[in-house]
Amino acid sequence: MAISIRQYGDLLAKYLRPQKLRVVLLAVLLVSGIALQLVNPQIVRYFIDTATGGGAMSALLAAAALFLGIAVFTQALSVAATYVGENVGWTATNMLRVDLALHCLRLDMPFHKTHTPGEMIERIDGDVTSLSKFFSQFVIQVLGNVLLMAGVLVLLIREDWRLGLVLTGFAILSAFVLNRSRNIAVPAVDAARQASADQFGFVEERLSGLPDIRTNGAGAYVMQGMLTVMRGMYKAGRQEWKMDAVLWMITIGLFTGGYILAFTIGAYLFKGGAITLGTMYLLFQYTEMLRIPLDQITDQLRDLQKASAGIGRAQRLYTMQPGIKDGRGADLPAGPLSVEFDGVSFGYGDEEMVIRDLSFRLEPGRVLGLLGRTGSGKTTITRLLFRLYDPDTGTIRLGGEDIRDAKLSDLRQHIGMVTQDVQLFEATVRDNLTLFDNSIPDERILEVLRELGMYSWYAALPTGLDTPLAPGGGGLSAGEAQLLAFVRVFLKDPGLVILDEATSRLDPATEQLIEWGVNKLLRDRTGIIIAHRLPTVQRADEILILEDGEIVEHGPRGPLAGDGQSRFSELLRTGLEEVLV
Repeated sequence: MAISIRQYGDLLAKYLRPQKLRVVLLAVLLVSGIALQLVNPQIVRYFIDTATGGGAMSALLAAAALFLGIAVFTQALSVAATYVGENVGWTATNMLRVDLALHCLRLDMPFHKTHTPGEMIERIDGDVTSLSKFFSQFVIQVLGNVLLMAGVLVLLIREDWRLGLVLTGFAILSAFVLNRSRNIAVPAVDAARQASADQFGFVEERLSGLPDIRTNGAGAYVMQGMLTVMRGMYKAGRQEWKMDAVLWMITIGLFTGGYILAFTIGAYLFKGGAITLGTMYLLFQYTEMLRIPLDQITDQLRDLQKASAGIGRAQRLYTMQPGIKDGRGADLPAGPLSVEFDGVSFGYGDEEMVIRDLSFRLEPGRVLGLLGRTGSGKTTITRLLFRLYDPDTGTIRLGGEDIRDAKLSDLRQHIGMVTQDVQLFEATVRDNLTLFDNSIPDERILEVLRELGMYSWYAALPTGLDTPLAPGGGGLSAGEAQLLAFVRVFLKDPGLVILDEATSRLDPATEQLIEWGVNKLLRDRTGIIIAHRLPTVQRADEILILEDGEIVEHGPRGPLAGDGQSRFSELLRTGLEEVLV
């Protein structure tokens, strides 16, 4: 993917504009350092000519002191420019990381099903890291080095027009060749970044599945896969190095030709008496100074190649837009919400339909027991309610409003869900309960803990709500993790609550502790309970049984349980655990 000058400019403007004062300071530091580089060779030329001409010692000492002072000050400017440049670069890349992470969070579930978390880490961190120098110094360094080259050539023309013209031609030729070769390594760099992303994805997937790998003796298979991934990284990295070496050899060839040209002309003019020994040194030093900006521009072109690959990959990520569009902003009513599926059919991608022409209505404040074998479509119903996916056909209404008309944030605020697997973060108890929402006061959190009978658990925490939790909720029992999920829903106070066997992982004592809390949670709210266990179903007002994505039975729980011919009655006699798993 070729990157245009406009795309470079747009990216720079977007992320450097908020730092314009620091960028200006960086420009002043770099340009000042470049200007001082032009002065010192003139001082050395004066020193050499004065010394060979029998000049006064005081003049030589003054020149030497001035040379050393300028050299030290130039180094100080370089250190300051490096500090400011790193600050600018990392601030810009961190802003880009935030934007990319937010964009990925907004992408649909199909995207995340085809891109592993490890790959996304490499996209958001690895690719963006390669842009640090591009943001901090690329434009200023290129412009500064162009100014340095122009200054050197002007001074050379002042010394001798023949020298100036020859070396000007050399500089123009070198710039042309380097510009023509600037994209030579971009495809190889892009392939290397993709290989790195593949490695991150492979490692992340295998680490997350470590228990299954160990229990099934699949270690050798995993290592064979790791070998394949690493071989791909090696090949891609070697090709990137080869292309980088080609650019390096082009640069070395140009510099060698420049030195030969400069020394040949300088020797001819010195032999003819047209220039002094000091001017001969000046010619050598300025030729070397021409090499420095060309060398730096070459390095910057290498950085630009890496940046081009990173920019291209970031922009390809940006081109992926969510298929779930935000609604116009229809207001969902407060309190318990009605739920209605009207002719809903849905399938994941090219797979066959998981739900077929599904139609039912749940009145506000009622609790629906949702039953069915694994793969019958129960979880898909919850995903459609949250608009993680949109149905292929049909309409879903919440509180009488088409959920596609509501803002996604508002829709998800009106629905609360507790599943068997609770995601806990490496953060404080407070942040895990509020999901990092600082607007929820501690008093409200403590009030909910009391409502759920969890205050004694809270009182045992070493530092209360500030107690840190280990990654993945390490140190908590499954029951305690489930209790935290219940608190989250209470704090959210939604109009619809979905419980996906939310108490199945609790020990009997803990389950008894929160049974009344669950009843309170469902009070004055609409509820959907996905159940495999008989006690869980007993609190439902209605039962809906799915099979292959279609409703095979739906009605009030009491009459269905009392009807010996109903499917629900059969399940109760047989045992839900045996039939529905």
